[in-house]
Amino acid sequence: MPLEVAVKDACSTIGEGPHWDEASQTLYYVDIEDKSVSRWNSVTGQVQKIKLEKTIGFVIPSKKGDVIIGLGQTIARLEWDTKKVTVLHEVDQDKSTRFNDAKCDPRGRIWAGTMGLEKQVAVVEKEQGSLYCINTDGSIKKHVDKVSISNGLAWSTDNKTMYYIDSTPRCVYAFDYDIDSGSPSNQRIVVQLPPDTERTLGYPDGMAIDSEGKLWVACFYGGRVARYDPETGKQIQTVEVPGLRTTSVCFGGKEYDDMYVTCSRHGCTLDELSKFPLSGSIFRVTGLGIKGCPAVMYEG
Repeated sequence: MPLEVAVKDACSTIGEGPHWDEASQTLYYVDIEDKSVSRWNSVTGQVQKIKLEKTIGFVIPSKKGDVIIGLGQTIARLEWDTKKVTVLHEVDQDKSTRFNDAKCDPRGRIWAGTMGLEKQVAVVEKEQGSLYCINTDGSIKKHVDKVSISNGLAWSTDNKTMYYIDSTPRCVYAFDYDIDSGSPSNQRIVVQLPPDTERTLGYPDGMAIDSEGKLWVACFYGGRVARYDPETGKQIQTVEVPGLRTTSVCFGGKEYDDMYVTCSRHGCTLDELSKFPLSGSIFRVTGLGIKGCPAVMYEG
């Protein structure tokens, strides 16, 4: 598929959390260990960046005009123009964790997960993280615990299924989902990466869903985004990207037929950088012939 660099050298550490804002035709993203959040205007090419004092796991625009971020172990509001940060919740206070990936369900609730702090790249103390839901009234509730590396989230087009990735067991889970109450149940595995594919598929990371109900999974250490059919668990398509540590993916563009892919530069060896000099950049894939589902902003 045609692939181009959208934002060269966008991130110096872990590029993550791409979120397409339709109104402004802007891509939001974070650089986790750089403790920064950025937005790239696809019309002007301008990048605006804000540095903070803790790791930033995700960024999601809200209907109030600010953005919600995962700041260390807190959920916070960030007013872009003033850079004012208002902490809403703090979690996992008895553990060494941080927020990682997050996404809104179709009703505008934020689902955000934590992970243990990395001892080395992609190596954490297992089962220290949890998955939380921040409701539109501002309340927070833990729904899943004993998570190792909380990652990608997506909802089926009929809103009846929630998909969720824990990277360490290398699988995508599905839950029955009650869209009215925001409650998941009946957890099961729908995609399990085979045990002999660590060198080719790596670890499942961020995720997006297309209008056909298929899952696009970024493969950390795999240098690719893999498309899976959650009904069969089988891989049906692959898009290779020039960044081995592929972290996340989202759909964007005026017709939602462009795919944006983030990757990490954090921990790359000199040999790896010689092979993948664009590590840390954001890529745009076109010509897929498939449209994605629009991202949802926080309704609280």
